[in-house]
Amino acid sequence: MRAWQVTSLGAPADALELVDLDDPKPGPGQLLVRVGAAALSYPDALLCRGEYQVKPDLPFTLGVESAGEVVAVGADVNGWSEGDRVLGTTMVGGLAELSVFDAAFTFRSPPGLDDAEAAALHMNYQTAHFALHRRAALRDGETVLVHAGVGGVGSATIQLASAAGARVVAVVGGPAKADAARALGANVVVDRHAADFVTVVKELTGGRGADVVIDPVGGDTFTRSTKCIAFEGRIVIIGFTGGSFGQLATNHALVKNYGVLGLHWGMYRFTAPDLVRSVQAELETLVESGVVRPLVTERLPMADAPDGVARISAGTTIGRVVVEPHR
Repeated sequence: MRAWQVTSLGAPADALELVDLDDPKPGPGQLLVRVGAAALSYPDALLCRGEYQVKPDLPFTLGVESAGEVVAVGADVNGWSEGDRVLGTTMVGGLAELSVFDAAFTFRSPPGLDDAEAAALHMNYQTAHFALHRRAALRDGETVLVHAGVGGVGSATIQLASAAGARVVAVVGGPAKADAARALGANVVVDRHAADFVTVVKELTGGRGADVVIDPVGGDTFTRSTKCIAFEGRIVIIGFTGGSFGQLATNHALVKNYGVLGLHWGMYRFTAPDLVRSVQAELETLVESGVVRPLVTERLPMADAPDGVARISAGTTIGRVVVEPHR
């Protein structure tokens, strides 16, 4: 089979090599999946550079999440059969023609989604759901400010916050991204190149500020978010795509009475797997009702994977970019 492997750490164009490998075999508790689509993500870029929380030994096959069809079932696996359409996260190994899934963290692809959309349904939507409901305890009618509004997590957050009855303010970079955020359901869109989100949020809320901020960017974006957070507001930190960490003035948090919450969604796979499964079931229901549909904007052939990862790292993409390994 063909697979994109990280053979040395660095930029995607330098780190990735398309190689031929022996077809893997599923071990106990595993499924072998013919990958129909692998959804690229920012963690893929971090893995190339050796900057992700997980640091696999070189060489390793890239690909955090994917979807496809079960072609073999390992020992001690119940409830799965050859031909089942599935999705899941593998942390590594998804960007290949065949991938081994852990059966315990494999989910059925909703009938209404193709493989590309199904591959994009899991990690980002789980992250957005946990951020909004588990960490921020979002309430109906609250104002949610989401940064990187048409990135993977941002686009999921807009849909899920809207479904929960929130007023959504999305921050994006450029007119094309602004149009995409509106199409996703954002009530107010701020093009950061043309307007100041702090001013917009304050004007929109009569000076109160946003009740919830979802921040995958960090750095100055976090610092400025503290200028427009409401009394008893919650800022949820989910990443640092801006390349730096925001600095929290704890006296400011005390005086304004807001909370700063971290979210490492991957830990829930080990600490609360039943909760992950429950959230995925809820996401499937939202897909069936038409409320949620992953925004897949590019479907790339296998050869173009490094370029896709590089553009995601640079922040120039909209929604999800997927690779179809058998193209």
